[in-house]
Amino acid sequence: MARFPKRESDVATLAQDLIAGLTAHATEFPSPPVPPDELQTALAEYSTARETAIVGTASAKQGIDAKDEALDRLVDLMKADLRYAENTTRGDDGRLQLLGWGGRRSPTASDPPGQVRTLELLREGPGWVFLDWKEPGEGGPVSAYKVQRRERKDGVWSDVGTAVDSEITLTNQEAGVEFEYRVIALNKAGESVPSNIVRAVL
Repeated sequence: MARFPKRESDVATLAQDLIAGLTAHATEFPSPPVPPDELQTALAEYSTARETAIVGTASAKQGIDAKDEALDRLVDLMKADLRYAENTTRGDDGRLQLLGWGGRRSPTASDPPGQVRTLELLREGPGWVFLDWKEPGEGGPVSAYKVQRRERKDGVWSDVGTAVDSEITLTNQEAGVEFEYRVIALNKAGESVPSNIVRAVL
């Protein structure tokens, strides 16, 4: 069957499609184990926890843990309804697509990911930066992202972090140095062209 998404943004999108599909097609899916309103509550709790994790600085670790816990709960609820839908439709791809889901897909050769889009430095503080970007709009699926940094004066890029979602908080960044950051998408077939560059002096 279709693969459950790994990236948080894709999970949230699928949750919205699943809620809308279950609501609009109640005759097709009359008895989901998790009703749409409960999914909506879980999605709202995750969204709130995510915003808290992004905004929080002094309690960033606590906020991220709460966000991850809310995401895990949302994923568990979604998977219960998707298993129900697969059983109810007997894997009918057309009916599953009513929920933003899909049936079996033929395997295809993987291509390297396209370029990461719109890298931004959203927040920064003493010794840390929060980077956010948009996933590639083309190319093969992304397995992970590699974050690189360099001092602007010497031009040597080095790896400073990896992420599976389209965001990362980098800590223990040296103060008083002008750094440049960029992000590269990765999968088994290779890596993307580097993203745009953002600068920070912490």
